[in-house]
Amino acid sequence: MVESQKTIELRLKYLGVFVIFMSLILLWRMADIQIFQHSQYLAKAQGQQRFDKPEMAERGKVLVHDSAVNENVYYPLAFDVKKFALWAVPQHIKDKSSVAKELEPFVGIKSDDIYQKINNDKLYIPPLKHGLTLDQANQITAKKLSGVMVMPEYSRFYPEGIMASHLLGFVNSEGDGKYGFEGHYNNELKGKEGNVTGEKDTLGRVINLLEQNDPQNGASYVLTIDRSVQYFVEKKLKEAIDLYQAESGSVVIIDIKTGGVLAMANLPSYDPNTYMDQANTDAALFINPAIAYLFEPGSIFKPIVMAGAIDHGDITPDTKGNFSNMTTINGYEIHTAEDKGFGEETMTQVLENSDNVAMAWLSQKTGKQLVYDTIKKFNFTEKTGIDLDTEVVGRTAPYKEWRDIHAATISFGQGISVTPISLVSAYAAIANGGKYIYPHVVDKVIYSDGSEKTIAKQEGEQVISETTAKQMAAMLASVVSNGHAKKAGVPGFQVAAKTGTAQIPDPAGGYLKNDSGMGIYIHSLAGFAPADSPRYAMLVKLDKPKTVKYAESSAAPLFGEISSFLLNYHYRLVPNE
Repeated sequence: MVESQKTIELRLKYLGVFVIFMSLILLWRMADIQIFQHSQYLAKAQGQQRFDKPEMAERGKVLVHDSAVNENVYYPLAFDVKKFALWAVPQHIKDKSSVAKELEPFVGIKSDDIYQKINNDKLYIPPLKHGLTLDQANQITAKKLSGVMVMPEYSRFYPEGIMASHLLGFVNSEGDGKYGFEGHYNNELKGKEGNVTGEKDTLGRVINLLEQNDPQNGASYVLTIDRSVQYFVEKKLKEAIDLYQAESGSVVIIDIKTGGVLAMANLPSYDPNTYMDQANTDAALFINPAIAYLFEPGSIFKPIVMAGAIDHGDITPDTKGNFSNMTTINGYEIHTAEDKGFGEETMTQVLENSDNVAMAWLSQKTGKQLVYDTIKKFNFTEKTGIDLDTEVVGRTAPYKEWRDIHAATISFGQGISVTPISLVSAYAAIANGGKYIYPHVVDKVIYSDGSEKTIAKQEGEQVISETTAKQMAAMLASVVSNGHAKKAGVPGFQVAAKTGTAQIPDPAGGYLKNDSGMGIYIHSLAGFAPADSPRYAMLVKLDKPKTVKYAESSAAPLFGEISSFLLNYHYRLVPNE
């Protein structure tokens, strides 16, 4: 009996110790949860009780004027339309194989591939599909698939299709602008996302809103582009490319009074609505040739060097020289285009005849330092700063490496590479009384609160004097009247312009050649009009045309057709009698 009592007491002691030990563990655990891990468990509780829903901002519109319809009305080139994204929460999908088959018609990939994406227990994976229509969203919703939902989103729409696509760029599936205007102003166009934070009960019902930040829609932009001019330019450029069997082409027009780009066209082009189709074949087509592709300008560069020499006082338009068919500088022979001498010429006639030998003489007379300084003054060693993505800067050999031959070849547009936008900006400077104009594509900004900001003309330095600019305008007008640019003329108006038939550098050295008799060239023409009171400057460029040899038969008539439209219909100027 005594022994049994002792056994019971011992057991009670052990039990008491065990209870005390477990109580201590419980107390420690409670302290750990309530004190040391309080914030962690609080966050979990709040996560179950709270919700945070993003509110998307609407991307700003891209708008233009149309002088042929109503200059006071804006027309959209890009705007957002409401679409839907297909989301999946794998952890909540019960029959993943079945769901993959149900979604196949909407996602556009095989059900096996969809299955690979959702065959896990994740709470988040990227959207399976963007850009669903309302009808598609309703069809998916009607299926009542567990763990599958459709969420509204904005999708970019370009109502004019391929028109001005290189200038515009596009918006990718993640909502970010790429290339062109969309890329350059992505942050401003995109706006700022909002959000709603609230509390819900155990059944998932909203019981309280804690915080609400409304989305801030992106700013809208009115471009300097004129819709009718852009359409006409693209139409004529395509006709010229087809007629002369050119590989590609570009046209850039700058309004002298505003500095705004009136039209910027490049072909071949693409439709930003279906940019993914192009991305899968040749993404290089997204790059804007007018601002990102370099070319040796050839003879359209002669007026730039000529302007520098006149402004420096080395020559006048009437300065004469006697020039043969060739000359030699630093051991290199320089010939005229057709290898014939023009004899005695004034500097105006040098431009009319597009005389390489005379330009080489001019470069020696002025000296290589002046040629280099002229290039810098006209901003060819810097970007123009145009508000578009992917602009590049021109190239030439570093000045410390220059010899006389460098200045000579550059004087007639070889040994220097430029972009179309930099070249037309240089002509715009001559047209603007010698003062450089920084080209831009924004006319007005319309902010989400309704306020507006108009972009003024941005001028740079006085590149050449106003007197020199007037002399150059008269010389270039004479090139149209008496030289190779006759087909660039417009009846009743004085047009100032210069043609260029430029050789294309061969990566292996020298210049590209063929046996067709037509050669492999870039045909171009740059100029402005009216010559006595310029309203626009323009560059037209055709790459590797096959049916004619010189720019006077291809680029010049294209320039003339577009100029006729600008002078008679866009600006509505009165012809001279």
